[in-house]
Amino acid sequence: MKTTFRPAIMLFGALTLVVGGLYPLAVTGIGYAAFPDQVRGSLVTQGGRTVGSRLIGQSFASPGYFWGRPSATAPMANHAIASAGSNLGPLNPALMAAVQGRVAALRTADPGNTAPVPVDLVSASASGLDPEISLAAARYQAGRVARARTLPRERVEALIGELAIMPVLGVFGEARVNVLALNLALDRAYTRGHE
Repeated sequence: MKTTFRPAIMLFGALTLVVGGLYPLAVTGIGYAAFPDQVRGSLVTQGGRTVGSRLIGQSFASPGYFWGRPSATAPMANHAIASAGSNLGPLNPALMAAVQGRVAALRTADPGNTAPVPVDLVSASASGLDPEISLAAARYQAGRVARARTLPRERVEALIGELAIMPVLGVFGEARVNVLALNLALDRAYTRGHE
């Protein structure tokens, strides 16, 4: 029994040290050396203060800002600790009512816009924290943002194009734009005509 017990304890201790201590320290060290921005949460700073993260969506309600995807997190929108989707199926009446309410809110905010509402403006992502919207969703909102900021729509659409994130190798993923980056670029480039 002693001959079996002692090697088992030694192996357990060695594995605990390697897997529970040395490996996490090594991976964290490599992360800080190779990807310092990502390890710190991809935080966005402006004027010396942190205003958000490129990885977590934020809620914008003013008509002069682009709005991101709806968030399914609770008790508040874009709550990183509560990251999860709604888990409502496509035929669930609660999901249908939520989508119809979101479409109505978008139509109310921009009554002259008769374009089809892009799906990512009315449906939450699987994480509930998506920081990006499709280019179609950004272009759908360009008129409202331009009017609220008293800008020509073409200037707003040009900014969308400048900040567009294209598919990897032209194939993988969808063309999209980060909502926080777009709104901060608007604030930097143009005097706001709202609030």
